[in-house]
Amino acid sequence: MSSTLVLSMMFVSLLVLLLSGMPLAFVLAFLAILFTVILWGTDALVLTVLQTFDAMTSDILLAIPLYVLMASVLQRSGIIEALYRAMELWFRRLPGGLAVGTVAICTVMAAMTGIVGAAVAAMGILALPSMLQRGYDQRLALGTICAGGTLGILIPPSIITIVYASTAQISVGKMFAAGIVPGIILAGLYILYIILRAIIQPNLAPRQSGEQTNLGEMLSSLKALILPVLIVLSVLGSIYAGIATPTEAAAVGVVGALISAAFQKQLTFKNLSAASMDTLRVTTMIMWITIGAKIFVSIFTGTGGADSLLQFIQDLEMNRWLVLLSMMLVLVFLGLFLDEIGIILLCVPVFLPIINAFQFDPVWFGVLFLITAQMGYITPPFGYTLFYIKGVLPPDIGMGTVYRAIVPFLVLQLIALILFMLFPEIVTWLPEQLSQKVRS
Repeated sequence: MSSTLVLSMMFVSLLVLLLSGMPLAFVLAFLAILFTVILWGTDALVLTVLQTFDAMTSDILLAIPLYVLMASVLQRSGIIEALYRAMELWFRRLPGGLAVGTVAICTVMAAMTGIVGAAVAAMGILALPSMLQRGYDQRLALGTICAGGTLGILIPPSIITIVYASTAQISVGKMFAAGIVPGIILAGLYILYIILRAIIQPNLAPRQSGEQTNLGEMLSSLKALILPVLIVLSVLGSIYAGIATPTEAAAVGVVGALISAAFQKQLTFKNLSAASMDTLRVTTMIMWITIGAKIFVSIFTGTGGADSLLQFIQDLEMNRWLVLLSMMLVLVFLGLFLDEIGIILLCVPVFLPIINAFQFDPVWFGVLFLITAQMGYITPPFGYTLFYIKGVLPPDIGMGTVYRAIVPFLVLQLIALILFMLFPEIVTWLPEQLSQKVRS
């Protein structure tokens, strides 16, 4: 049986089973085991055992449950509510101030937790009713929350960044550093867009001119920033100072989250139990997908698929930028149907040899990938943020409004993607500066 035929059968089977609604993790594992037996017999199933063992003993992936636990504890600690009250006081007099404050909080939450669902759910509960009560346009409010929540994909500590670094076999610390400047720039684009829209169309975001701003109350509200700043410094500071690896810093973050919850008087058995269950659920989902994908990709590589694809692209003699653009289009398209972790585990082992062959920086490519992942998170029909926000929508707002709301922010993400493609130094400058200090 030729390798081309085998590869075609694998991917057609993958597509058919995914369209049938079967979970990605089990589809990948089933097809990998099936084709292993067909190609090499039952004795070759030892490969599946080795790949499973490799995934289960990965030091890098150990950071995932720790960061998820940190995010879950913080979500229940009351810090986010205090942050929102502070931002509401400081930003409400700006054009589009509540929306601007929402993006600012999402940026802080991204640096604290790296979990998209936590930011979208929290802002859907806190910020959405507040903006709607003050006459904000529904689409502006919804788009701000959905897009702002995705900053947790790019700004460290990000779970998806860890999965990418583990799959690409590059430093997690460098990937974390690479996401900081692009994440801040993207948040800045969101804020600039909101302010300009509010200036041009003031009816979309009415200013609260009648409300008096109490300076003492504003200064007092800044106390809400102390714990988040300490958590961010403890996690990212320990990484970039060379004190801890990203995995070790995750443990530091968990301790910081527990201390913060204790200060907020939310360190209860009920909250710890719920956070532990969230951690178990998310980590199990990620690990099943990881195991299935590693087995599937090992079969793909074993049949010569990666080498054949690389040779095919080199034979085309295409400009390397056209090849990169084609990869970006593939990733955006896959983001319509698959979750980002599945895309990483399927595409990165295939794309990375091509990236290296064309002498692109894999860290820079990783940031481009993360931006396409952000686009996938807010793109119908399977964008996760759309499902997160659906759970808190008022009865009079339909999903059609949400779909229209994300269009301007999708364009902003595309602009950021093009910007970072044209100017790679924006992405690579900080990792290069910190490369001597960051521990893998």
